[in-house]
Amino acid sequence: MTHADATAHWTARLTDLAAATRVPGAVLGILADGHQTIAAHGVLSNATRVPVTGDAVFQIGSITKPWTGTMIMQLVDEGKLSLDSTVADVLPGIKLGETDVAGQVTIRHLLTHTSGVEGDIFTDTGRGGDCIERYVAGLADVAVTTPAGAAYSYCNSGFVVLGRIIEVLDGGEWDASLRKRIIEPLGLRQTVTLPEEAILHRAAVGHQGHSHEGEPHATWGLARSVGPAGLITASAADVLTFAKTHLDGGVAATGTRLLSSESAAAMRRQTFALPSFGGSGDGIGLAWRLSEWDGRTLFGHDGSTVGQTAYLRVDPQTEVIACLLTNTSDSEELYRRVFGEVFEMYSGVTVPPLPEPFDGPVLADIGRHAGRYERASRRYDVRVRDDGRLRAVALVTGQLAVVTEAEPEEFDLLPADSSGDNFVCRSRVGEPWTAVSFGVADGGRPYIFAGGRVTLRTG
Repeated sequence: MTHADATAHWTARLTDLAAATRVPGAVLGILADGHQTIAAHGVLSNATRVPVTGDAVFQIGSITKPWTGTMIMQLVDEGKLSLDSTVADVLPGIKLGETDVAGQVTIRHLLTHTSGVEGDIFTDTGRGGDCIERYVAGLADVAVTTPAGAAYSYCNSGFVVLGRIIEVLDGGEWDASLRKRIIEPLGLRQTVTLPEEAILHRAAVGHQGHSHEGEPHATWGLARSVGPAGLITASAADVLTFAKTHLDGGVAATGTRLLSSESAAAMRRQTFALPSFGGSGDGIGLAWRLSEWDGRTLFGHDGSTVGQTAYLRVDPQTEVIACLLTNTSDSEELYRRVFGEVFEMYSGVTVPPLPEPFDGPVLADIGRHAGRYERASRRYDVRVRDDGRLRAVALVTGQLAVVTEAEPEEFDLLPADSSGDNFVCRSRVGEPWTAVSFGVADGGRPYIFAGGRVTLRTG
């Protein structure tokens, strides 16, 4: 397939699949067989109807985390930091969490989401250059749900702490370090962090989900204070360039070494297995997420902001990279269908199937899971229906609820196996199933594990 044929093919497929899944706008980037293909679909905003082009920029959300992780590993290469350094070592005087675990939480814990510190803190500390410093100072009283290293629970706040460490060791703002350490060496021309930079490009606007008929969000992005966890805005081509540098062992296409080969390899080596059921085999390296597809380990990350979602996967064996940038909160189905076709064509692997409802008998009392579960930014109320099934109401709370204009979601929890602990749910028919499980933390406290987070029962 020629380059022109590939562009035409994937543009047509993206258009068809995005229309079928009601995604307003998207860009698909593919790097395979040494050739880059960019396909675009739809509009940047349903309000303005400006067309999406291949050079459009989207918020990549938590795909930012491997960029922050890369800068941390550069500091390790430079001898300024160790993965076993604690927060207290690098940020003396900082109190981390209500029980002050700064002396126990290491850089490795932060990179692997195993610090135990409450993760979904979205405090807006203003637009000033000290916003990250002020955010980290505000973590003194947040909850600590598990001991450091004991459990995986997705932690945005931990990556803001990493961003502050970069600032202290570099003597400047996180954004400035990002430009100096990654953006400029890689020659990225469409990667920014601030809205006033984004509007100099063809910038996408986030949209609410299908239940709101794809209305544009009133807020464009998250607070600057959470930048190191998820504030990069970039084009698909720039995301591919960053990922290709990691695929090539830390060496840019220009020949510039961004990262030592040892550090690049360490970032892709599994450090912690993610809680899962159904044989998904997911794990975490140092900032990179690892996934097993047909017995092959891919690395990458997903991202979600205010009505924008993004996906990145890299197959080291066939050297295929794909990223999908969208301007909707409902893009999971599009991701699964598009990446399924891309990786089947170029790598011979497919997106792993999601767990589904279980038809057999459940061998334990599921009623024991009823109760209220709470953490920062999220609350779940689980009850037993008259027919014996579990019913849950999920509510986004705090600052995140204001920014995302979120409303309560109500759904059934259907058993995924006979254990009585593993379930699947979805908000509407046709939507991909989401895995939810229940467990007991150290000390005997029940929790629900959903969205990659541990949420303890409070009532």
